[in-house]
Amino acid sequence: DMNKCPEVWARLAILNGDLDTAESIYLEQVDIESALNMYKRLHKWDAAIKLAKKSGYKNLSTLKDEHMKMLLNSGQFEKAGQVLEEEGNHEQAMSMYIKSNRLARAATLLLQQPSLINDHTLVATVLKNLLRQELFEAAAEIYKQLDKTELAMECYRKGKVWSKAVELARMISPDQVVSLEEEWGDHLVENKQMDAAISHYIEAGQTYKALDAAVSARQWKKAVHIIQVIDDSDSVRNFYKILGNHYASVKEYNIAENMYIKANMFKEAVEMYNQAGQWEKAHTLASNYLDQAEVTSMYIKQAEQLENLGKYREAERLYLSVDEADLAIAMYKRVEQYENMIRLVEKFHPDLLPTTHLHLAQQMEMQGKYRAAEVHFLAVNDWKAATNMYRTLGMWEEAYRVAKQSGGSAAANQVAFLWARTLPIDSAIKLLNKYGILEACVDYACETYQYEFAFQLCKNLQSKVNEVHYKYAMALEDDGKFNEAETEFILAGKPREAVLMYTHGQNWINALRIAEAHEPSAVTEVLQAQAAQCFLDSQFSEFESLLLRAQMPELIVQKYKSSDMWVEALRVCRDYLPALLPSLQAEYSNSTHNKTSAMDLETLLSRANEWALAGQHKQAIDCLLQVNTNIAEPSIVRRA
Repeated sequence: DMNKCPEVWARLAILNGDLDTAESIYLEQVDIESALNMYKRLHKWDAAIKLAKKSGYKNLSTLKDEHMKMLLNSGQFEKAGQVLEEEGNHEQAMSMYIKSNRLARAATLLLQQPSLINDHTLVATVLKNLLRQELFEAAAEIYKQLDKTELAMECYRKGKVWSKAVELARMISPDQVVSLEEEWGDHLVENKQMDAAISHYIEAGQTYKALDAAVSARQWKKAVHIIQVIDDSDSVRNFYKILGNHYASVKEYNIAENMYIKANMFKEAVEMYNQAGQWEKAHTLASNYLDQAEVTSMYIKQAEQLENLGKYREAERLYLSVDEADLAIAMYKRVEQYENMIRLVEKFHPDLLPTTHLHLAQQMEMQGKYRAAEVHFLAVNDWKAATNMYRTLGMWEEAYRVAKQSGGSAAANQVAFLWARTLPIDSAIKLLNKYGILEACVDYACETYQYEFAFQLCKNLQSKVNEVHYKYAMALEDDGKFNEAETEFILAGKPREAVLMYTHGQNWINALRIAEAHEPSAVTEVLQAQAAQCFLDSQFSEFESLLLRAQMPELIVQKYKSSDMWVEALRVCRDYLPALLPSLQAEYSNSTHNKTSAMDLETLLSRANEWALAGQHKQAIDCLLQVNTNIAEPSIVRRA
């Protein structure tokens, strides 16, 4: 049965790569040869020799020879050297290493075996081959072992084995340490190991190279520490700029500022703070390190850049920091941010604020931004302009609103009135009734001499018609249009006013005509007024005629009496009021008693003459008897 055959199981294990199992199967069958042959077929000589040693294989030496022969025939000299080295055959192992050109292993073996190191020929051969292949570190180790330190140092340098070179230098030549550290740093920089080079440059005292390496390695903190110990700032100015730019980019502004200042890069420091929005620090730096003209120019340029980026508040701060408020105002005007513009005008040019508001209001109006225009008009309390703007546009509701809010009811009523003027009369009446000001608008129409419109508004307000006629009549009277005024007074139901109008104008005919036709009670007043004027004009006959027509003879007597015209008074009294004549005569006598001074003698004589001519001889004699002969001149007495 094949399944029970150990050989089959062993071969299956081999096929599965399980050599340990296959080995165990062979050993269980006490068949070490098969196990060894298995390893040899698979070129696993190490495993075969190991098994042979472990099992006490009697032909172990033969197996080793066979192994060595196979290695030599196949050119595996390094492996052969290894085997020989393990077996303690160092000279042959060395020969194999040299033959296989594995000089590093040869050098290692040489250093490990004192017996070999004393073989000058062998050592020379190894060194020659090591140097030819530039295996300088191995060569240096041999030279060092031979106490040839200078040659060892040379090989360390050539092989760039800097750590061992420095270590050796510290022992044999400390003066070389500095140069070696610098060379080490240069080597690391060449290999882009900037970070590692920093410490070696520092050890070598090469701070400039250390700084360059630190910056290249982006070791910023190290770079800051290094640059601070360099006295010649000009030589590292570019590094200050690089460091300043870096720390500005990561917002470590204090360090960045220090770097910029050390390099006399004041503008860069100021611009950094400006870009960061730290205006006060920027301004402080600029004031300390830059002249005013330069500061102003720089800030204006920076502000313009911010303005182009739409950063108007930042631009404003820059303008203000150099006392250029006008530029900030102009900026806000350009971008139509009028609230900010007004804010600055109010702060820096309060005297121009009203003018600015009006200018903006007019501009907004032209642009069709009426609400904005209204705001600016109202800001200077020019609500009338806002109202007129809306009126012109036919935006009557807005006009009414503004007038109501800012001008009060009277102003709102005027706007409503003007609004109504633009509407058909029925719509106008409806509008004015909506606001409850129809009657008030009728009055206003009369006050503004818009009587035609006033009459139209009275279409459904008959109670006001007569009042309108009356006001219209008075306006016509004031304009001297008396005929038209007369008509309106009569239509107003006030004919007496027409009578008075003519009376005031001494147009007695028309006054009397109107009175007789429309106001009979005023006839007497007209006659009396006309008589008064005639009396003033000394038209006494007309005066008497008019008052007699008015059936007022007693007024004639009273007027003559008050004017000391006793002759006429007594005459009229005798003719028209005989019952009153005695009392009038007595009154006359009392009034003339003791009025005989020299100054009124002529009057007495004249009056006596008038009495005589009037046939009133008794009164004439009484006048003459009043002449005082003691004080009168003889000629006057004779005349009397």
